[in-house]
Amino acid sequence: MIVDNSSSTHPPLPPTTEDERIARLRLLRSRRVGPATYRRLLREHGTAIAALDALPDIAKASGVSDYQICPMGVVLAELKSGRAAKARLVFEGDPDFPTDLAQIDDAPVMLWMTGTTSVLERPLVALVGARNASSLGTRMARKLAQDLGEAGFTVVSGLARGVDAAAHDGALQTGTIAVVAGGVDVLYPAENAKLAQSIGSVGLRISDQPIGLQPQARHFVARNRIISGMSQATVVIEAAAKSGSLITARTALDQGRDVLAVPGHPFDARASGCNMLIRDGATLVRGVRDILDHIGDPKTVAPELPLDTPAPPRSLRETAVLHDEILSRLSPAPMAEDQLIRSLGAAATAVAPVLVDLELDGKVIRQAGGMLACAV
Repeated sequence: MIVDNSSSTHPPLPPTTEDERIARLRLLRSRRVGPATYRRLLREHGTAIAALDALPDIAKASGVSDYQICPMGVVLAELKSGRAAKARLVFEGDPDFPTDLAQIDDAPVMLWMTGTTSVLERPLVALVGARNASSLGTRMARKLAQDLGEAGFTVVSGLARGVDAAAHDGALQTGTIAVVAGGVDVLYPAENAKLAQSIGSVGLRISDQPIGLQPQARHFVARNRIISGMSQATVVIEAAAKSGSLITARTALDQGRDVLAVPGHPFDARASGCNMLIRDGATLVRGVRDILDHIGDPKTVAPELPLDTPAPPRSLRETAVLHDEILSRLSPAPMAEDQLIRSLGAAATAVAPVLVDLELDGKVIRQAGGMLACAV
C-alpha cells in the first residue's frame, strides 16, 4: 500500500506540456494514488512522467508486487470524453483553479470545468440546505441567491434538489457555480438536468471526479469540501441535525471559513441543524443584509493601497470607531484576518496597526494560520 504522511503548503506548479498533463492525470487515476501521494511523488520526482516510471518500484517496496499504473487508454478516453462534453481540465496552479480552494488541506489536484470561468472572478458564497426543503426554504434560498448576485457575489451550491436547485435558479442571471458529485457531464439528479444545462451555459459546473462517473454516496462528502473550500462563507438554509448540509458547515469551519445559518421553527426537523449552528455561534441570517454585514459588501470594500504607500493617518475618533468595529466582529471562535478585513470594508494597511494595538491591549488574540479571536 502506498502511504503518504507528508504535507506541503505549496502545491505543484501547473504542467507546462501536453505530455505532462496527460501523465499527471494518469498518475492521479492510478490505483492507491490520492492527492497527498500525488503531491509527494511530484515533489520527489519533479515530473509526473518520472513519477509514473518509479511508481511500480515504490508500490513493490510497500508490499504490492502486482501493481499496474493506470493504462494510457483509460486516460485518453477520459480526455476524449471531456472534449466531447466541452469540459476543460484545470490543474492546481492553473489560472482558473479557484484560489481559496487551493489553500485547504485536502484540496483536489484537478477539476473538470464546463461553462464560463468568468464567474470565478467574483467573491464566492455557498448556499446549501435540505433536499426536502419547505416552500419557505426554497423561497429564502432563491431570494438570498438573487440578492447576493446583485451585490456582486457568485453563488456556489451542489445542484441537489431543494435548496441547492433554488439557489442556483435565483443566481442564474448573475452567476452561479454547481459543484457536482459525479462526472461534470453527468446531469444528476435527472429533475435538475435542464437547470444543469443552463448553468453550463451561463455559469460553471465543476467536479474532481472522472468524466462519465455516476455519483455514489461517498462522492457527496468529497463534493461538499469543494463547495465550502472555494467559498469565503457558507450559508445553511434548512438542515436536519444529521445531514449533508450540516457536514458541509462543519467542513467549512474546519477550513477556517465563515458559517451563517437561517433559523427555523423548533418543531421543524429540517431547521434543527441550522438552529444548532446558530446556538454554537454561527451568524443568524434574516436576509442578505445580515450576510453582507458579516462578510462585507464587495461593492463598498475599499481597495488596498499599494505596499509602498502609507495608510492615511486616522483621527483618534476614527481609530476608536475601528476598534469597536473589529471587536464587534470577533468572538472566541477564530476568524481569518483577511475575512475580518473584507467585513470591515477597509484597507489592510489601515487595519493592521489597529489590530496590533488591540493585541498589545490583550483584547485580540492571534492564533496559528492567520486566525484572530477576541479575548474571553
